[in-house]
Amino acid sequence: MNDFVILAAGVLCAGFGGEFFVRGLVGLANWARVSSGIIGITIAAFATSSPELSVAISAALAGKPEIAMGDALGSNIVNIGLILAIALLISRIKSSRDNIKRDFPLALIIPLFTGLLAIDGVLSLIDGMLLITLFIIWLVIAITNARKQRNKEIEVRGEYKKSHVIIYSLIGMLFLVAAGQLIVVGAKGIALSFALDEFIIGATIVAIGTSAPELATVIVAKLRGHDELGIGTILGSNIFNGLWIIGVAAIINPISIHAVHLAIVLVFGIIMVIVILPTRQGEIQRRRGLILLILYVSYLVMIIL
Repeated sequence: MNDFVILAAGVLCAGFGGEFFVRGLVGLANWARVSSGIIGITIAAFATSSPELSVAISAALAGKPEIAMGDALGSNIVNIGLILAIALLISRIKSSRDNIKRDFPLALIIPLFTGLLAIDGVLSLIDGMLLITLFIIWLVIAITNARKQRNKEIEVRGEYKKSHVIIYSLIGMLFLVAAGQLIVVGAKGIALSFALDEFIIGATIVAIGTSAPELATVIVAKLRGHDELGIGTILGSNIFNGLWIIGVAAIINPISIHAVHLAIVLVFGIIMVIVILPTRQGEIQRRRGLILLILYVSYLVMIIL
């Protein structure tokens, strides 16, 4: 029963954190004179991925890096197949292909690259360093592009006072980090009682728990009309998870690969990314939310069975 109480507390923290965090991020975008999409891909993605990083370090140090990898890859599935699906079911998402032309291809490449590195059955220290290197290259490019935007006049709706921006962002981030930790603790306790495989625990229950910050941020952003912030957070979070989180875990402790489990996660990850490619008119249609949910349920059935 305590695990369910902890889980519920985490959900409440996610709701409060999401509201404050989105207000702060939109204000930050206006303050920095960049689009909310850039803020979502960088700062929001880093903040919402903090639970995955915490789990990765803890699991790797405990000699269970499979949980870390399952969580990171599973969180990417949850981000698109569940969180973005829910946002799409609320209404279509407006996002031009130009806004994601740098990050969308990388989101497709990461699963392929991970599968290539795992052909020998293990993600080693060298593999982890390669993933971290690719992440650093992407981050430098993203920051460079953000600096180029500063000279452009960008219209962003939201809270603009510097003091409010800082307070909202910090309060929101604290609530979201707390939410992720609480949900992970509760979810892991519930999952372990069913004696599931470590990778599966990470790829399902723990992944849902650590994705609570993304869920809160994306849904609140959607309800507030900030579609770019939502899609940016999802793509950025997936890049953080696929490169930084797995890279850190592999550096701390080599990760043994279960070929079938990994193949399922990577294949579904690639398919889901393809599904969210915006149309030439600059939108992701509402019906794709249903497609993503069907894919997510199919993923759960296959990974558990």
